[in-house]
Amino acid sequence: MEIDSSSVIEFIRKESPDWDDEVIATARFKAFSGQRSDWEPKYQFWRELILRVARHFGIFIIQPRQVKNEWFNRGGITPLCLDHVLSLMHNEGDIVPIGSLVDPRSWRVSQLFRKVRNVMGRTTLNVDIMLEDRVVIVALAKDRATEVISLLSETHWTSACIVTMKKFQDMCGGPNEGSAVLSCLTVDGKVRYLSTTSKKEFIEGIKVSLSTEAAAPISSLDYDVLQLIWTAERLQQQISVIDQRYKTSKELALASLKSGNKKAALRHARELKMASVSGEKCVSLLNRVEQILDVIANAESTRKVSEAIQLGAQVMKQNKITVEEVELCLEQVEEAIHSNMQVEKALELTPSYTGIEDEDVEEELEKLELDMKREHHNVQVPIAKAGTAESADSLSDALSNIKLQDVPAEEGASQGLAALKQMSKSQSKALEAA
Repeated sequence: MEIDSSSVIEFIRKESPDWDDEVIATARFKAFSGQRSDWEPKYQFWRELILRVARHFGIFIIQPRQVKNEWFNRGGITPLCLDHVLSLMHNEGDIVPIGSLVDPRSWRVSQLFRKVRNVMGRTTLNVDIMLEDRVVIVALAKDRATEVISLLSETHWTSACIVTMKKFQDMCGGPNEGSAVLSCLTVDGKVRYLSTTSKKEFIEGIKVSLSTEAAAPISSLDYDVLQLIWTAERLQQQISVIDQRYKTSKELALASLKSGNKKAALRHARELKMASVSGEKCVSLLNRVEQILDVIANAESTRKVSEAIQLGAQVMKQNKITVEEVELCLEQVEEAIHSNMQVEKALELTPSYTGIEDEDVEEELEKLELDMKREHHNVQVPIAKAGTAESADSLSDALSNIKLQDVPAEEGASQGLAALKQMSKSQSKALEAA
């Protein structure tokens, strides 16, 4: 995250009223000399100022050269002591280069290299800290980690949860911020990394402990949950895209009818109908995936984490949902999403629409026109302008009847899977026809 230097200077002036005092500034900007006791107060001033600026702007990853040349630049003059300040902060563990963060993908190897680096690397890294592109302020990164755990606890009422890597990074503020927070949590034993594949897709995630205990070992069920959560997030993204397309088609259809362009209105009405059908299918799939996740979450909430895996499998069996059926459900979801994306691409390339009969679209337009005529007859002649506005409102209400509605999840695992198969087949036929 980049912050404006002028905003930093304004904040510094508020935090340090004597910032522009020439005599005091000259003493502060000098290089350190003599014993540490001689310059300790100046070191603490710069250290605390760096931490306050970062905390105020909500960042915990800084660039050493930016800090020196932009944050504390006074008319072209930069602090000569700042290299020393940042090196001391690194030696004392206040900041660490982003490249030296613990990687949960190879945690044991990272531990070994960290021990070697702690023994051999301190003296060499002291002079190179200013060459680092980015460094992490450890205390602030830990604060952000606590905030992320708190946010996850608000949306999960179990002792642990599975989060996709993409969502975790978004919660932290970006990939670099996500790596820093993940490193802190990994060192504390609060997370465990896991990954799986879905056809050609590589899925990464973490298991986060929301209690005071360390994260439990990864189980086979955790991989299935990760894939389900990743699928749900993809479906939500797909629904958002379809919903936006639906709104655009509705506005264009309304504008075409108002201008009397029935041909264009017919084309947009077809797009509207196709978006509505696709959206309903995605919503149905999303409901089914969330239903399975709820079954597992409910099982985990009744016992300890170590017992929740067995209980989750038992509940799945009671609901006639086996691991194989879950995997089949995921495959059907993937095929449905893939087919839906291909259908949408086909729609962008050709004006033809399969699965939507011309008579259905004509009927929708006739209903809209009939509603417009009825509204027109109900309006008094002396208020013609108001009648025009009300006709437009009636037209908008009529179009609102073609809306994206949630389809409730069907009861029973076998019925849900059958619906998924049927939907996948119908979308495949639609793709072939397009």
